[in-house]
Amino acid sequence: MIVFTLGFARMGEIDEEIEQANNISSMDAQAYKVADGGVDDDGRPKRTGTVWTASAHIVTAIVGSGVLSLAWGIAQLGWITGVSTLLIFSSISLYSSGLLADCYRAPLSGKRNYTYRAAVKTYLGGRKHKICGLVQYVLLVGMVVGYTITAAISMLAIQKSNCFQKRGHGAQCKFSNNPFMIGIGIVEIFLSQIPNIHKLSWLSIIAAIMSVSYAGIGMGLAFTKAVSGHGETTSLTGEEIGPNLTAADKVWGMFSAIGNIAFACAYLQILIEIQDTLKSSPPENKVMKKANIIATLTATTLYMLCGCFGYAALGNGAPGNLLAGFYKPFWLVDMANSFIVVHLLGAYQVMAQPVFYVIESWASTRWPKSKFVTKEYPVTIGKNNLKFSVNLFRLTWRTIFVVMATLLSMALPFFNEVLGLLGALAYWPLTVYFPLEMYIAQKNIKRGTSWWFGLQLLNLVCFLAALGAACSSIHGLYKALHTYKPLKVTQ
Repeated sequence: MIVFTLGFARMGEIDEEIEQANNISSMDAQAYKVADGGVDDDGRPKRTGTVWTASAHIVTAIVGSGVLSLAWGIAQLGWITGVSTLLIFSSISLYSSGLLADCYRAPLSGKRNYTYRAAVKTYLGGRKHKICGLVQYVLLVGMVVGYTITAAISMLAIQKSNCFQKRGHGAQCKFSNNPFMIGIGIVEIFLSQIPNIHKLSWLSIIAAIMSVSYAGIGMGLAFTKAVSGHGETTSLTGEEIGPNLTAADKVWGMFSAIGNIAFACAYLQILIEIQDTLKSSPPENKVMKKANIIATLTATTLYMLCGCFGYAALGNGAPGNLLAGFYKPFWLVDMANSFIVVHLLGAYQVMAQPVFYVIESWASTRWPKSKFVTKEYPVTIGKNNLKFSVNLFRLTWRTIFVVMATLLSMALPFFNEVLGLLGALAYWPLTVYFPLEMYIAQKNIKRGTSWWFGLQLLNLVCFLAALGAACSSIHGLYKALHTYKPLKVTQ
């Protein structure tokens, strides 16, 4: 894709060019001031974010469709290991996010790091920031594709639910999800023209409300079934080995569940970008830590309730999607699936905006005099004088990106296995390794000390967990390839 050919081939040069672009002249600052009503201490547009908008952004990123797979994850691991794994990974993410929040500004100059990779470059330098960028943007692009697939599946579930309601559960209700993916792509083309993440607070808040809503519906359905006495069989060790489950498949399932839970708790890849929306006073790191606590506690509570109630209701045979275990009431299940769609439409943009930024920053520094790249064309619509600006390069590049992501989703509808692999590979470096290494550099922790050994032990444990989850994802991908029919999959 374009992000690969342009974003990574000249990684180091892009960093230097973006850094030069950030040194805005006083004339440019005045232009910003006129256009946006003020500038920050570095001449960039004034930030207006608060702890609540940041929390909404984070919740939008954390509480994705992964919340619905937690019942399945606990079913693979059992009550003890499943719940413990969820709490451990949530705690690790919260701890690492606090360390990363302190890395937002450079230690001596106080200069802002506008992206996660810029923070890695400031503290670790060398090749590590290039590796970080590669992992981060591959993950973000993968999540965009995965969100397209998941949203389409939820829309398809609504269509199937209506079919079952009219024709009964024994009816052959199978449809293609390609029309839904195309529709999602069209909507995202329009949403992607929002210039930057600063303008997405309203969308992120709506998406966060939707995520809490569909998680609440799934939790409510599971709770009702569990307390009614109709819950399925559960156990301390999860799904048991028997005629329908070999020992090997049990092991693969456990590692896959660990990967799903770890990935559900990971959001650090966009934390710096979210922190860059916060007002400069009070200090961004203090506000961000509060936002991290609010968002992580909210997400973990939802995860625990959905995962535990879902497992109690559906038992060892819990499906990968919690909502797939319920058919009635039809209207409520359909509502939950519609909430998933709205949430993922917003989460798509939260994930895509950093990718848009790196390419557009590179283009503006490469061709600073090109009107196609830099000129903004003001547009006014309607009697209420709705004003916005159009940039031709932004319009072209972002449209191509969305089209490519949509086509990839349609061609590889089992991309969830690939996304699981990307998540397993990305969780360890982005959520654990880089934040801990930056913290070690910031605090100048000496090699061989007990503190250093403790951090390295955490690094090692998370690496091994990610490695096991990656192997499990490869195994699942291998099995999926045997039934692969491009653009012809029905569900």
